[in-house]
Amino acid sequence: MLDEFASPAGLPVSAIGRHWRMFLIEGMVLILLGAAAVALPLVAGLAIAVLVGWLILLGGVIGLMTTFMARAAPGFWWSLLSAVLWVLAGIALLAWPAAGLVYFTVLLVLWFAVEGIAMIMYGLSHRRGATPRWGWVLVSGIVDLVLAAVLAVGLPGTAAWAVGLLVGINLLFGGISLTSIALVARR
Repeated sequence: MLDEFASPAGLPVSAIGRHWRMFLIEGMVLILLGAAAVALPLVAGLAIAVLVGWLILLGGVIGLMTTFMARAAPGFWWSLLSAVLWVLAGIALLAWPAAGLVYFTVLLVLWFAVEGIAMIMYGLSHRRGATPRWGWVLVSGIVDLVLAAVLAVGLPGTAAWAVGLLVGINLLFGGISLTSIALVARR
């Protein structure tokens, strides 16, 4: 008689193997969401901005509540200022999600620029034999800088597609990987 943790061949079955259907469903949902985000990047980007706006607003409201409940604590006014700023930022993001997309796109520009410089420097530091394939790291850094430049030059227009498209690509690849893991684990 086989127990629930052994395969017919007597090999241990992982948690993924026992729950492969759930991983398959999650993967398929991520693929669908990713495809939708890639097909409609502006809608996906605005949805992300609204979601982040609600999260920031909720964090600010909770901050206000805890600040007033502990008003005798040191730093009350600083805590109050912080919570009020969170509430205002959340409201602003909910009122103007397109402006939030521009902000998120500027953050992407900065991320790609800093990452690109770091990868180029990392690749160059390995060119003297530490890593035989250092050129790939260098190319990765150059691609990051090109992405930063494309996004920066196209602002504010790139905000309409960049966040949604990049999140969509991430969801697609995450979904494909979970689906493939689930299909292998079902055996």
